Amino acid sequence: MRNYFFGIILLAGSLFMQSTVVKGIGVPSENKGKTYLQESMVRVQLPGQGKMNIVKLVKMGGAIVAVSTDQVFFLEKGKWRMEPIPGRWQTANLDVDGKLWLGGIGKMCRVGDRKELLMPVEATKDTILSMLWIDEKSLLVGTSKGAWQWSGIWQKMNDFESFSVRQLIRGKGEELWAATNGGLFRKIAGRWVNLSYAVMSPGLGLNYFSLSTGASTDEIYFGCEPAVGLISEKGDHQLFSGDDGLPVGPVTSIVKSGDKLWLGTPRGAVCKIKGSWRYYAGKRWLDDNRVNDILALEANRVWVATPEGINELRNSPLTLEQKAAYFEERLNKRHLHYGFASECRFKELSDTTLFTHSTNDNDGLWTSIYLAAECFRYSVTGEKDAYENAVRTFLAMEKLETITPIGGYVARSYVLIDESTGHGGEWHVSADGKWKWKGDTSSDEIVGHMFAYPLFYDLVAKGEMKERAKGLVDRLMTHIVDHNFQLIDLDGIPTRWGVWAPDSLNNSKIWMYEKGINSLQILAFLKAAWHVTQNPKYEKAYSFLVSKHHYLDNMLVQKMYGPYEVNHSDDELSFLPYYTLMRYGKESPDMEIYTKSLARSWKAEEADRIPIWNYIASIGLGKGCGLEVADEEMQQIPLDIRNWPMYNSHRWDIKKSAITDRFFKPQATKPIPTPERAISKWNSNTYQMDGGGDGLSEDDGAFFLLPYWMARYHKLLN
Repeated sequence: MRNYFFGIILLAGSLFMQSTVVKGIGVPSENKGKTYLQESMVRVQLPGQGKMNIVKLVKMGGAIVAVSTDQVFFLEKGKWRMEPIPGRWQTANLDVDGKLWLGGIGKMCRVGDRKELLMPVEATKDTILSMLWIDEKSLLVGTSKGAWQWSGIWQKMNDFESFSVRQLIRGKGEELWAATNGGLFRKIAGRWVNLSYAVMSPGLGLNYFSLSTGASTDEIYFGCEPAVGLISEKGDHQLFSGDDGLPVGPVTSIVKSGDKLWLGTPRGAVCKIKGSWRYYAGKRWLDDNRVNDILALEANRVWVATPEGINELRNSPLTLEQKAAYFEERLNKRHLHYGFASECRFKELSDTTLFTHSTNDNDGLWTSIYLAAECFRYSVTGEKDAYENAVRTFLAMEKLETITPIGGYVARSYVLIDESTGHGGEWHVSADGKWKWKGDTSSDEIVGHMFAYPLFYDLVAKGEMKERAKGLVDRLMTHIVDHNFQLIDLDGIPTRWGVWAPDSLNNSKIWMYEKGINSLQILAFLKAAWHVTQNPKYEKAYSFLVSKHHYLDNMLVQKMYGPYEVNHSDDELSFLPYYTLMRYGKESPDMEIYTKSLARSWKAEEADRIPIWNYIASIGLGKGCGLEVADEEMQQIPLDIRNWPMYNSHRWDIKKSAITDRFFKPQATKPIPTPERAISKWNSNTYQMDGGGDGLSEDDGAFFLLPYWMARYHKLLN
């Protein structure tokens, strides 16, 4: 524009009744009953107070065990119990009898009877990093300064010198493996061999962190400094580095669960499933990016242990309809501010019941997004609350015009007289002295108003409400047309961005960038105004701009891209008018030019993976434009849409563009996957690697609702 969630609510059952889709353009019909797997995170609440540094997760019989540095937690039959065991524990493992042993500084302890096993005097200050029971009488222990074998007495394993022996596992038969900072070791025929000097690629280095068996003991996964790999007895070896999609490293935990390979790193968790990778980092997914351990519970559920506690990452069956209902409910619960769809701000990270709202420069634009969504929803479902929501939202937006003393001039926002207006802006007191309203209204606002009002008029409004919508559109557009296609503020001069005048767009260097997009906007506004009011002045104004000032030629090349500045905010300010123009200008002899302009813009936008652009292009061009991509993106939008800080510039798998964005920030050559980047509406750069805020703000979610209900209305969902 110009100017934690701490527990995901589970969705269950059918949230909306099935109904007939009313409108369509003949592209593929939807199957709204289709389910997909929705990613979400739930914090595992351990008994006791404060945050727990969970170092190890273990399945023990029918229980799940979480080990912290001085406590052990047992989850059995849905209930937790806690056992304090002092010891500065660093790891844990089961013996051959299924008993749990803890490893700490210079000692081990068997949970249950508290039997302790002390390391030899030479290793009393060493940290136990790994334990492997060979049988009931023989144990291997890897420490921060070497390895030991216990068989009633301690024997130092000289093969490992003073290496950190981070993980020990059993392979096929009697074969053993060890990951150390001195190489990858394999015990073959009773003898340890350092594979790093025998067969491993020198490029992998000597620093190995983790091991795991694969689908069978014939397969051994390893994690080293630059990569994760698979050694297969069948010769089907694999190696994955940043070049192959591994986002970060080193890989310190490896868990094979079905067709998923879960990886823990000091910078987040990673999941590889078939040919795709997912990266989980930031507080949307993890309380702490340092992953201590991962435990697979089911095919679609894992626990991730971090220094700040346990996070459950899950994939739950969901439909887009249920997702829309979830966002709808949350928006109406905590995102309404004088009827505006507004982000909310929590007072504390850990409590989503206490929140506040504040005014926004673009309350009119963002609220129009929600109004349009409810219009489409009501047309599709006929549901009473959709109608009521649409009317309520229209009335809030209508007041943006009636609160000002200038007929047809809309405010950016309004608040009660004693409410804070934040910093800056042109604020005025309403005639009744009860409100303050914000001036210097932008073209952004008019884009929203003239997108949503005609839809409200067509799809929702009845009786008096229909006349009010018609009158509002007429006043707004009369103001613009009668003032030489400009928004005139209280000071009698145009607002900073509210200009569509021919002299400015065609003759001023100040408006060179906006020449195409503003020409598109005003033509769309005029077509919509004619449709709603049937006032001939709007057709006359349209003809004037087209015949005398070549606005059609201007809009043909409206999308600006390299070598020109790429403004992703303007994409919203063009595609919403494209929808309006194609909807209300479909009988125009100029439709061929509309289509050429939209096709050119869509070609430039296609790679951005923003679903509503795909839907609008499909509707306007009468053919499917990346509908599969749009569906995928709609599924990938997180349920948690708080403004958590999200960082990706450190990743190995992301290629950095040689050209910065318009704010001189680094950007990638491909869009950052939606679940892995900061939450934003559609007006942001999907290539931006780092972004977000402090996690205290939450988006209203209308950026999901509008494309969903638009796609339902036009039968675009596959």
